[in-house]
Amino acid sequence: MSIQYIKGVGPKRAARLKKLNIHTVEDLLYFAPREYDDRTKFKYLSQCIKGEKVSLRVQVSGYPSKLRSRKNLSILKIPVEDQTGNATLVWFNQNYIAQKLSIGDKIAINGKVDYFGNEIQITNPVFEKGNEKKIGKIIPIYPLTDKLTNNEMIKIMENAIKYHVDDIPERLSTSLREELQLMPVKEAIINIHFPKDRAHYIQARRRLVFEELLTLQLGLFLIKSRTKELNKGIQYPHTKDIYDFINNLPFNLTNAQKRVFKEIEADMEKDEQMNRLVQGDVGSGKTIVGILAMFKAWKSGYQSVMMAPTEILATQHYESISNFLSNYNIRCELLVGSLSNKKKEEILDELKRGDIDILVGTHAVIQDKVEFNRLGLAITDEQHRFGVKQRAILSQKGKNPDILVMTATPIPRTLALILYGDLDISIIDELPPGRKEIETYAVGSNMIDRINNFVRKQILEGRQAYIVCPLIEESDTLDVKSAEELYMSLKDETFKEFKVGLLHGRMKSNEKDSIMQKFVDKELDILISTTVIEVGVNVPNVNIMVIYNAERFGLAQLHQLRGRVGRGEYQSYCILINGSNSKISRQRMRILQKSSDGFYISEKDLELRGPGEFFGTRQHGLPELKVANLFSDMNLLKLTQKKAKDILKEDALLLDEKYSLLRQNIISLFKDRINDLILN
Repeated sequence: MSIQYIKGVGPKRAARLKKLNIHTVEDLLYFAPREYDDRTKFKYLSQCIKGEKVSLRVQVSGYPSKLRSRKNLSILKIPVEDQTGNATLVWFNQNYIAQKLSIGDKIAINGKVDYFGNEIQITNPVFEKGNEKKIGKIIPIYPLTDKLTNNEMIKIMENAIKYHVDDIPERLSTSLREELQLMPVKEAIINIHFPKDRAHYIQARRRLVFEELLTLQLGLFLIKSRTKELNKGIQYPHTKDIYDFINNLPFNLTNAQKRVFKEIEADMEKDEQMNRLVQGDVGSGKTIVGILAMFKAWKSGYQSVMMAPTEILATQHYESISNFLSNYNIRCELLVGSLSNKKKEEILDELKRGDIDILVGTHAVIQDKVEFNRLGLAITDEQHRFGVKQRAILSQKGKNPDILVMTATPIPRTLALILYGDLDISIIDELPPGRKEIETYAVGSNMIDRINNFVRKQILEGRQAYIVCPLIEESDTLDVKSAEELYMSLKDETFKEFKVGLLHGRMKSNEKDSIMQKFVDKELDILISTTVIEVGVNVPNVNIMVIYNAERFGLAQLHQLRGRVGRGEYQSYCILINGSNSKISRQRMRILQKSSDGFYISEKDLELRGPGEFFGTRQHGLPELKVANLFSDMNLLKLTQKKAKDILKEDALLLDEKYSLLRQNIISLFKDRINDLILN
């Protein structure tokens, strides 16, 4: 039922609620408050502490006084008392309140305590005479949009619950609820909005989070089953030649790389389509694992494709792959937007004929014109830069080719199971030996002169430097250096004896590539950049990374940026200039100074920042979560993963009557991916 028909809504409010993604009555009932104002604990005036919010029962003890301190500001003061002392209630620009209160009136109030000398003042309190509706209760505070107040939202929610809570279906079976001691859904909906007390709120939230995560997890497991069942993949033969190739590499694989390649090899030799995610920290050696898979595909007569998010990265992968495979009769080509039309046409013709064995490129490789002769393996690098749809288009370029997804953004395993629920997961959790630890320092902006001298010293010794800042142009609202402004001052003043370049996301691809190439070729000493360098180009001669306004980046992003140095034989340094004095900001910088473990850093990042856009979940094609928080609800997430497996073991298609409503909910939640579900 449309939200418009709830008492107190109508077309105008319905349009405002739609901005909050509330379209139906059910959307509204599951729209959880962002926080609560607990007005249940009453105190006496003698117990008041400055700065805290309190509920009090007091009596009006004197006449109101009105002051006009300046043109647009009037102050109303009303004296009150209880059996332990006196106070003054203060309102700004609300003189009408004087008409509502008389000496002797007994009122309940809730507001913030302040002291002026020895006098207690309660500023802009909420008050009620007689029947307490707002005070003595826990008041929900909702995310809002323009022209919609919290009081209006509460009224709408009260009406929705009064008239419609009985229509909410109970999707969890009685046996499951009893086993896990979960509240019935109607009770949970009432108590998530208007909890009787903290204990009821905790139980209500636990129930709703469990149902939400269970539905999500079941849907993802069912997609995975569907993929495995329908997509009979290519069954590659086992080949010993791959081990000769490994033995001829100029370095030894780490144990983690060997383990992950074994998992990939086993997948490729099954008759099911491989769908595997390889997670590995910056510099852990994911690319060589991908090359081994490509070599195996080539040995079996199949083509491979690798898609990277930027031309620079695609070019680097192309050079790296060509280099490793140069002793074999393997034809590699690079397909990127900046190629001439003639060259593109040549590549497309040869690809279709089967003359090209490995194609590397940007999203240019998923355009309609691109046709393979016999595609057997599709690899996407830096998966978080591509959506599910792009991954799907790539896999449709062949008949169920094996899919390998790589990311250097470490995500805790339990969360990866949700984010990449349709993929098997491999983790390269070991760095190649001999890599020097990058020395990381967090400093205030008062150290900039010392930092510049340090950068100068390194360049004079023959090294190069990255200097990163968060914005392209100067901002009036934020006190942060822009890349353009910084570039001008460093190029013309601080480092005028050196060659300084500028790189940012608004440049055209060919401009970016040209600047980056100059840096790689040592024609530039310093590169000023935005985070466009986060996804990685390998420049072994760069040993220093300076990041301005480091507090404005996520920890995982800072860790990625830091991974751009330390690629060569020289001791490398990362200097974080922290422009904030906040405790949390200092805490975050300490984490980076202390650890170079991407998985630990990403967990801490989640803990401090919350999931928010940490994952860019929309990129992953995941349904949005209404109540659950993927990080703080980790224990419930683990429980739902276990329960989902138990349920599917018992009833693989959820055909039993007791799962019918859960089944319907999965279909509704995954409507965008309905063809991927094994249910239909």
